[in-house]
Amino acid sequence: MFGHLFRTAIACSFLFASLASAQAPVTAVEPADRDANKLDSAEAWYNIHGQTTLIPQGNLPFRSPYQGAFSLDPSRKYRATATTTLFFAARPFANSEIIFNPELSAGGGIGNPLNGSVGFGGFPNGEATRTGAPQPTPYVARLLWKQTIGLGGEQEKIDEGPNELGGMVDVNRITIRIGKMAAGDLFDDNAYSHDPRTQFLNWGLMYNGAWDYPANVRGYTYGGGIEWNLKDYSFRYGIFAEPASANGAAFDPHILRANGNTFEAERRYKIADRPGSTSLLGYFNNARMGSYRLALQTTGIPDITSTRAYRTKYGFGLNSEQELTDDLGLFGRIGWNDGQTETWAFTEIDSTASIGLQVKGKRWRRPDDKLGVAILFNGLSAAHRDYLAAGGVGFIVGDGRLNYGIEQIIETYYNCQLKKNLTLGLGFTGVNHPGYNRDRGPVAIGTVRLHYEF
Repeated sequence: MFGHLFRTAIACSFLFASLASAQAPVTAVEPADRDANKLDSAEAWYNIHGQTTLIPQGNLPFRSPYQGAFSLDPSRKYRATATTTLFFAARPFANSEIIFNPELSAGGGIGNPLNGSVGFGGFPNGEATRTGAPQPTPYVARLLWKQTIGLGGEQEKIDEGPNELGGMVDVNRITIRIGKMAAGDLFDDNAYSHDPRTQFLNWGLMYNGAWDYPANVRGYTYGGGIEWNLKDYSFRYGIFAEPASANGAAFDPHILRANGNTFEAERRYKIADRPGSTSLLGYFNNARMGSYRLALQTTGIPDITSTRAYRTKYGFGLNSEQELTDDLGLFGRIGWNDGQTETWAFTEIDSTASIGLQVKGKRWRRPDDKLGVAILFNGLSAAHRDYLAAGGVGFIVGDGRLNYGIEQIIETYYNCQLKKNLTLGLGFTGVNHPGYNRDRGPVAIGTVRLHYEF
């Protein structure tokens, strides 16, 4: 299985790299003109980038006196995910950009072989959100229009990169995005923990786990967002489509009744001349969700799907990052949601707190290597835990009964740069009370991550 995934991912990488190398003819320049040429290329009207990430992961056997429909299999298991993405950005008009990302994914995360990525609130492989099927499957991840409206005054340089065209823009500006995207593209960003392809893998570390962000089974949605950026502040709002069923692929067409709304205010600052930022996030989701309390009023084993009606879920989150030295960064998140309606799109976490560090390898003469370590605590609302204790299941957890305990997670990784644009990562995750159950675990999980980008 690993070999098949690896060959598929590498083949797609070479294809995308060929496209990138063909995007413009190579023109020789005199040494004196090289700096000017770099500036011109940074402001080109389009660019192409790509990535491939292969993640084999396995867990050791652990204590499990009983199992339910969505319990992590207690035996030794190994599974892998692979994703390949093309990032295409073009500027057909001044201040307007089109972003297009075809993506290919395959494999699945550790869990119940029949039900896929289950058994944890904080699942240990962030790429498993992309793998809706074990076989290689192509789809469109992003297709959106981005419009930047400059408001005058001081300018800053935006570096060229994936889904980003370089150039000078007004610091004081409004940016509008409309189309297919991931809600996490606009909200809950963090320099040290946001991308499972290069940073922490756990779902509760890459995003705020209590934010049930609007998305289909692969993590993408349709909608729009607006951002007002100032020198030290940013304010964002987005409205997105919700899936028609929990963790489903199709979206609910009743957009006036089914939608996810997210707000965020960010403050940037310096402490001892070191940059940092703190963001406050709030959200409310409208969808045809079941009620834990109503499900508990039915006879027999409660089934939350039988109580579905259009309801609202809301929550809040705090996200902070701080550079401590040139090579050391600190981050943390806390989050909470009301926990009265079923988890709909992301994962079964109603409250969360995390803190972590990222260290660059300059001290041991590996300046491009990175070491990360973080701890994470996840919890459930009273209604949610009562539902699981009565034998109910969600779409991620459900042991048939529950001896409730806070899910406690530690994750560490080391990324070694093998050559430019290619890194090999080794990681370990330890989970106590997986799926919030004191009767199960602890679970030890090992990870290998191979990441290539251009």
